[in-house]
Formats: sequence, structure tokens, C-alpha cells
Amino acid sequence: MQKQYFIGVDVGSISTNVALIDNERNIIESVYIRTEGKPINSVQRGIRIMREKLNTLFGEDINIHGAGATGSARQLTGVVIGADVVKNEITAHSLAALHVRKDVQTVIEIGGQDSKIIILRNGVAVDFAMNTVCAAGTGSFLDQQARRLKIPIEDFGGLAIQSDEPVSIAGRCTVFAESDMIHKTQLGHAIPDIIRGLCEALVRNYLNNVGKGKEILEPIMFQGGVAANIGIREAFKRELKKEIYIPKHYDVMGAIGAAILAQEEMEVNPRQSEFYGWDIPEMKFESKGFECKDCPNHCEVVEIKQNGILIARWGSRCGKWDDLLVERKVAEMHS
Repeated sequence: MQKQYFIGVDVGSISTNVALIDNERNIIESVYIRTEGKPINSVQRGIRIMREKLNTLFGEDINIHGAGATGSARQLTGVVIGADVVKNEITAHSLAALHVRKDVQTVIEIGGQDSKIIILRNGVAVDFAMNTVCAAGTGSFLDQQARRLKIPIEDFGGLAIQSDEPVSIAGRCTVFAESDMIHKTQLGHAIPDIIRGLCEALVRNYLNNVGKGKEILEPIMFQGGVAANIGIREAFKRELKKEIYIPKHYDVMGAIGAAILAQEEMEVNPRQSEFYGWDIPEMKFESKGFECKDCPNHCEVVEIKQNGILIARWGSRCGKWDDLLVERKVAEMHS
């Protein structure tokens, strides 16, 4: 069978991840970059970097047979890339975890601004929980504390494991945690002891909130950008008294899951992929929102244009703004 390739894009508040797999689900290449508050730009940049990597690898552009989108900005991402399937993060991360280890029973995923736990039994997600309210323990909070202490985030976890006497830090809230860290610093506690104390507090917060009431069984897989932090990893091991498995591509598991979803979609419903192609970085995308005042709902509607042509619109509860056919034909006539 001729090689086929599938691309997955996972866009969150902090990072944008792109992964490419083949029809045997080998991971060919991946890209991890910062979203920086500009999801459309970050998707275009991620596709450009992936294109450059693949050109180096294959010497030419390769044909994409399916594209998937996930993440908190999945709807927007799906429109920008021409996704064949758009699915939530729970589904994408579950699939990616099971691809790496078929026997995984618990997935701990901590990203830039949210965290989640997925309970898997016999290869099926049977329960999950997400925390999107408080940023304590997420990548953005750890980045913020590293900057405040003038410590490279890459060294943050390494300092934590140097400590034998962690101090007690209040980890239930980002404001209290930061205040407690400042107070302990002023008292003269060593930085490694403070950082380890923070890691342990954030892990307890995760288990008492996101993991509350969940049966956390081994094998346990830890994925998401925060899995790179050895201080957090070791804190999970101590708290759970269980081994924690870190997959090779821990930081782009959502994108890998999206690529697998694309492959499954094209196998079930064979067709030409909607993926716009490797010219996505050169396309001009515009997004704008407006408030519909035709009824008391006052829906906030968002519309996306590609090279001046309206390609998507969402946000209206009644669906009156969803039909683009008439406007699209008019736009094409004048383009």
C-alpha cells in the first residue's frame, strides 16, 4: 500500500502543536511553538515550519490524505487548515495515549492554562475531569514564577529535585501560591526548597480538584507541556506512590491524536481531503466579530475570511448566520 500521511493541529492558549503521521501511525515529524495570543498566525507558522521540515526530509511537498484539529481553538483551527475532522481534547489525548500504550489506564494532562485527567479502562475513556477555572499548576503559572525568580523554565524542575527540605506552599490558588513564595523567600528559605514546595503543592491541588473521586490506576501517562518539568513529575510519583510514564512526544500528544482522528475519519468516509495544502502560510485570513441585535439573545457572531472570501461563521443560536452559500458566491464573483 502506498504511504499516506495525516496531519493533526492542536491549538491552545499557550502552545500550537502540529504532528504528521503515516498510515501505520508512525510519527514522522512534529512542531511545538507558542500561540502568543494569535491562533491564526500560530497555525500558519506551525504549518510553515512543518513544511520546511518535511521538505528537508522528503525533498518535496508531500500529499496530505487527511487533517484533524483539536484544542481550545479547534473550531477556528479547523476552518484555517480545512480540517476533515474537528474533535475535543479528551478524545484526541485518549487516542494518542492508547497509541503509545494500549494498557494505559490514567492520563494526566497539564497544558498552558488548563489541566485534565482521563480515566481509561480496556481502551475506552470512561471518565474525565477538566480544570479551566484556576491556573494553579499549569504551564503559564510555572512560566510566570520562573520569570519572577529569574530562572529559565528549563531549569525550574531541576532545582526542585535538588531540595531535601521542601517548604510548605499554599497551592490552591495562584494568588496565594505566589504570595506564599514571596513570603518564604523573604524569610530566607533556599530557592530549591521553595520550588520543590511549590511543585508538591500544585500536584496536591491537581489531585484534590481535577483528580478528586477518580480511581487513578497504573499505567499512568503524564502528557502536556508541564510533563517536561521533572519537579512536577517527581512530585506526582511521591504523592501517588506510583510510577509515572512520560511518552516521547509528551508535548504534542493532542496533535498526534488529531492526526489519528483524521486517519480514522478518512478510512470510514473515504474522500478527497479538505486540507487547504502547504500554501496555508501564504493565505490571508481575516476574522472579525459583530453582535446580532435581531432578537434579545444579542449573539456574538464571528466570521472568517480566506483571501477575502467568507469561509466560516459561527456564534448565532438560531443559525440564521450559518448559511454562507449566497454570500460566498457573491464574493467569488467579485474576487
